[in-house]
Amino acid sequence: MVTRSRRGASSSGCLLSLLIFVAVLYYGVNIGEVYFRYYRLLDEMQTQARLAPGLDDGTIQRRVQAAIDEIGIPDSAGTRQLRIWRTASPREIVVETGYSESVSLPFFNHTFSFHPRATQPL
Repeated sequence: MVTRSRRGASSSGCLLSLLIFVAVLYYGVNIGEVYFRYYRLLDEMQTQARLAPGLDDGTIQRRVQAAIDEIGIPDSAGTRQLRIWRTASPREIVVETGYSESVSLPFFNHTFSFHPRATQPL
């Protein structure tokens, strides 16, 4: 007589682990997109701040606004919130803005507020 025994966890345990993995992946991708857009804008602002000694403020503002439109960040980040100023002591340029993005997922609704700021000596 041969007896067969099943080793390991049941199939429902495997299914539950797979379900949790997919849920974490789904939420992570959707929330990660918000942060990815933020870091792309911050990188563009830092690039323009590094180039600032050879550019006027209007050019920097147009370039950052174009990046905001290309990345897909809400327009309020460029039209109302974008500020550029230069200080004499210490000699530096500051480029900053602020905006909010809302994420609506099942069981999760949140508004993320961002305030990217780039400072560079002149």
